[in-house]
Amino acid sequence: MDKRKSAAHFLEMIRKSKRGKFKLYIGMSAGVGKTYRMLQEAHSLLQNGIDVKIGYIETHNRPETHALLEGLPVIPRRKIFYKGKELDELDLQAVINLRPEVVVIDELAHSNTEGSDNEKRWQDVMDILDVGINVISAVNIQHIESLNKDVKLIAGIDVKERIPDSVVAQADEVVNIDLTAEDLIDRLKAGKIYDQSKVALALSNFFKSEQILQLRELALKEVAAQVQRKVESEVILSKNIKKDRFMACISSNEKAAKNVIRKTARLANYYQSKWFVLYVQTPKESADKIALDKQRFLINNFKLATELGAEVIKVKANNTTKTIIKECENRRITTVCIGKPKITLAKIMLMTDTFNTLLNKLSQESIDLIILS
Repeated sequence: MDKRKSAAHFLEMIRKSKRGKFKLYIGMSAGVGKTYRMLQEAHSLLQNGIDVKIGYIETHNRPETHALLEGLPVIPRRKIFYKGKELDELDLQAVINLRPEVVVIDELAHSNTEGSDNEKRWQDVMDILDVGINVISAVNIQHIESLNKDVKLIAGIDVKERIPDSVVAQADEVVNIDLTAEDLIDRLKAGKIYDQSKVALALSNFFKSEQILQLRELALKEVAAQVQRKVESEVILSKNIKKDRFMACISSNEKAAKNVIRKTARLANYYQSKWFVLYVQTPKESADKIALDKQRFLINNFKLATELGAEVIKVKANNTTKTIIKECENRRITTVCIGKPKITLAKIMLMTDTFNTLLNKLSQESIDLIILS
């Protein structure tokens, strides 16, 4: 390691040591008890002499949860007038000015009202951590960006408020709040999650036993992956081990590219690796030829990749295969991820030589190729 790298590594260690610790509760759905558990923890910390304050808690008028606020110091919310209504938001500046040892902030995926310091609450949390304040927060599994498609397939809903996987990866501790499907449904029927007038609708939509089981599995896998990442990050690896670096190769096909980006993000997050998204603009997709809808798809997918922590590479070239190989060499890529091509037999025959060239070159360089559905 040269002197500059050594100094940069030391500075990074100092920065991390000054940053607040981040504890994140994850649940499979509303009503599993994330907020309740956070408030219990706040009481425990307070009893042990820790300066803990409530930055933002959403009790959803659940009596058991609301009762736990009693005795806890609460930072008043910031009032914002928007479209004729008075709305409450986390007062970011008040939290920073008061500098508690620990602040509890609920609803991590929440979108802030226009006029707030940040667009998203998770961005508020990052700002708070950066000044050295410890944060306890919570999120449901359906709000994690790379799981958006899985949740949509399971529950049939497209969740709009989402957090990047990189936010979850920054948590120093991730805790799963788990309930069986039967217990969760019993809580719903007893009116402990929603008002009784909404129970029948909830049971016929999101709170079906088979859906809860699948969401529960997602939550357990996500937390297990985060724990594994934490273990691996704290093991001192040999300097000779090649660091994983992933590259997702995308086209202007919106749906296929989204899938490749999200799945590569999960792989990179699991291995705690740097990753890239490569788009090769061939002459037939030059700015004056590409359809407007495809231009829009590309812009949205570049934005998604950036939000998920990727470095986006856009290259103008005639030969896609040669460009992939060149970028693999330049970026020291260990794994290339591509989408499963939807092509006819005739196209397969025409592309065989090109694909074999790519496979042979990747094999020579010991680069893995993953074809994603």
